[in-house]
Amino acid sequence: MRRVVITGMGICSCLGKNLEEVKQSLYVGKSGIGIDEARIAYGYRSPLTGIVERPMLKGLLDRRSRVCLPEQGEYAYMATAEALKNAAVDMDYLDKNEVGILYGNDSTAKPAIEAHMLTLETKDTTLQGSGAIFQSMNSTVTMNLSTIFKLKGINMTISAACASSSHAIGLGLMFIREGLQDMIICGGAQEVNYLSMSSFDAISAFSTRVDNPTSASRPFDRFRDGLVPSGGAATVILEEYEHAVKRGAPIIAEVVGYGFSSNGANISQPSDVGSEIAMQRALNDAGITPENVDYVNAHATSTLQGDAFEAMALDRLFGNCKPPISSTKSMTGHECWMAGASEVVYSNLMMLHSFIAPNINFEEPDEYSRNLNIVKKTMDKKIDCYLSNSFGFGGTNSALVVKKWL
Repeated sequence: MRRVVITGMGICSCLGKNLEEVKQSLYVGKSGIGIDEARIAYGYRSPLTGIVERPMLKGLLDRRSRVCLPEQGEYAYMATAEALKNAAVDMDYLDKNEVGILYGNDSTAKPAIEAHMLTLETKDTTLQGSGAIFQSMNSTVTMNLSTIFKLKGINMTISAACASSSHAIGLGLMFIREGLQDMIICGGAQEVNYLSMSSFDAISAFSTRVDNPTSASRPFDRFRDGLVPSGGAATVILEEYEHAVKRGAPIIAEVVGYGFSSNGANISQPSDVGSEIAMQRALNDAGITPENVDYVNAHATSTLQGDAFEAMALDRLFGNCKPPISSTKSMTGHECWMAGASEVVYSNLMMLHSFIAPNINFEEPDEYSRNLNIVKKTMDKKIDCYLSNSFGFGGTNSALVVKKWL
């Protein structure tokens, strides 16, 4: 079977604008969560969100490219540019070789709403501008990036709720294993604007701990009261091992397992059984046992049900192994469509620098999390193999196993 390695990665999140900034935030347990005043004015119950700095693309991209990019596309461009540089891939290489893109994205609300409001006011659809259609389609990220980077391989958006970008990496693994591609840009992007998250607020999914924003996201903690939305973009470059060696690429890690499942039940309620199936399938695909896992980056979003069901599944699967577990969402909030990819980047940074980022705000376990080995403070530890979980609405589950490149 063809081996699949990660040769580059890039990130744009509330923890930082690049890999170095994000690594530092992870190590010190720095939260990227704050208050968005626009949400207060709009009527949100909770104005909490990850604070992500919008990139300045003037001078980096031509006007036409900028006009076609929505907010999450801007983040995706920055993360992908960093990942390609990290992988020693330039525009000349992209022009002369077949490189694909599989990116997770499951909304593009702001461009659609703004186009509608403009036409409602003016009664003239032509005023929406030529970029509106390319910003508002759900495949906006892949269509824009494939054009900007002159990509000629597989070109597809994966929409699977909060497991979107994890599935994108898993599918990238499968495409390369099957010999269909040698290199694929994989990742996920999430818009952060207030228009994109109001429906979550409407169903009381968000924490209302507004008096202390950085303590609001508290995965596995007994007193969690909901998730905090966030976003940005994260990219990893997947490449067939021999192909990477031949071009002298820097190898960061090896993706060795992908597991998936569907709960087949309630549209919004998670499942411990579905979660465990995805994790076990990932371990089986990697050819390892629970004892081989040095760290688990949990999906845990700080919701009452979600964290409880995942904790049940983790406890059953790992039993007495009790690997260190943390949810980086305690610092980032829930990055939704990008979370699977960003948490692979976060976990890779930990693996490269031999530490485990803390599950901040974990003060008191509940009846389920008390059985787990939750990392409360930064732990200096060598990681050779980790498991990363991503679960989403509709019961879609994804799990990835990644090994350190030795």
